[in-house]
Amino acid sequence: MTDTRISRRFELLAREGRAAFVTFVMAGDPDPATSLAIIEALPAAGADIIEIGMPFSDPMADGPAIQASGLRALRAGMTLRGTLDLVRAVRAKDEATPIVLMGYYNPIYTFGPDAFVAAAREAGVDGLIVVDLPPEADDELCLPALAGGLNFIRLATPTTDDARLPKVLANTSGFVYYVSITGVTGTAAPNAVRVAGAVERIKRHTDLPVVVGFGVKSAEQAEIIGRDADGVVVGSALVEAVRTSLDAGGRATAETVGSVTSLAASIAAGVRRAKQGVLA
Repeated sequence: MTDTRISRRFELLAREGRAAFVTFVMAGDPDPATSLAIIEALPAAGADIIEIGMPFSDPMADGPAIQASGLRALRAGMTLRGTLDLVRAVRAKDEATPIVLMGYYNPIYTFGPDAFVAAAREAGVDGLIVVDLPPEADDELCLPALAGGLNFIRLATPTTDDARLPKVLANTSGFVYYVSITGVTGTAAPNAVRVAGAVERIKRHTDLPVVVGFGVKSAEQAEIIGRDADGVVVGSALVEAVRTSLDAGGRATAETVGSVTSLAASIAAGVRRAKQGVLA
């Protein structure tokens, strides 16, 4: 599987000489309509690839900000089917932007893996990141997803050594997601020197783009990380922008969409400066 929206986007970015800006937002946060409006506005704010979280009640890899966003979405009635409907609505207006669903296996297992792959493909999903499925469980979802035309994006971490890395990369496609910190999302800042070394090491094992996430919150951090990585993921900062825009009852306000997109645009500018080597 080589010709996908994801591969085409990275080919375009390589020609332009810049890193990808990958945004993460939670499906249905703070409500389905506002969530859709945010996602639809992200490409114009500079997002090259959009990761959409599948809300789950026990998100073990997520820090407080993304956990809270998932709970807001669940309270607003978001489901896995609703997440696919959201993607379908985005696709009705945007055929170009790659969309990746990120989350946990339990809701997919309940849905039915084969049915989920078919439904995701039909809705316009391009790739999956399922953080709690190791390579040893590739038969569960990874291989069916690849057979169904979806990229399956694997996480590599600071503890993934050279003996383990080939196993992690064996069925990975689209890009490799390097988790820049040990721990959960959004709880620490990445060390740029360590990230650079890790990206270089992973690239010795694969030709896939290497995208770095977990802990990147500002344009300055994104610029530094983007000098060595093929892409930078920002999630916790964006879902925090949702939270801080809500009214006292936790409802969206007139500022909610703009709060997210203005922050995204600021970070996108940092990512775009990265390969130019100019520190803001």
